[in-house]
Amino acid sequence: MKYGYARVSSVGQNLSAQIRQLEEVGCDLVFKEKVSGRKKEDREQFNILLEKVQKGDTIVVTKLDRFARSTKDALSTIEYLNNKGVSLIVLNMGGDKVDTGTAIGKLMITVLSGIAEFEADMIKERQLEGIEEAKKRGVYKGRPAKYTEKHRGLQYAIELFHNRDTNKLTVKEIEEITKISRATLYRAVKEQKTQLNDYI
Repeated sequence: MKYGYARVSSVGQNLSAQIRQLEEVGCDLVFKEKVSGRKKEDREQFNILLEKVQKGDTIVVTKLDRFARSTKDALSTIEYLNNKGVSLIVLNMGGDKVDTGTAIGKLMITVLSGIAEFEADMIKERQLEGIEEAKKRGVYKGRPAKYTEKHRGLQYAIELFHNRDTNKLTVKEIEEITKISRATLYRAVKEQKTQLNDYI
């Protein structure tokens, strides 16, 4: 049995082009869904298809990114299908048709997946280099601080902390009341004290 799988990431997108291509190559049944591929568990039709296929069956997709969101995801799913005796055909993978049921197809998938992984690593490396350069130039500030001077919860926690003699609250109780962690509170109090000393 030859099954097709068509997917788009959102409800507003159209599946017709994928379905037409899958029907043209002789798919007996096309599973389709409009859902992000980020989480495998959210792809209900895809998971039903994986359970349904049996030895000798074939799954056809128009592109590999319709089938998997990452190299790791693609390779693990292809391995699962191989163990079931099911092959995967990708109609357009870098301009070529790839069939994991053949030796050359398996090699192509592994090589192309390796290239994709390498490209992802290179992008990450370039990002880190860019951040380092930006830091040297003083233009990279990193993540904005979650708790600033204007953060009311933190200000209230500091106030309660300084008035422990009268309110009789422990740091743990202040933490529970304000939802500000002990570490954040101590850091803020220390910073406030440093600023005060600098001012004096």
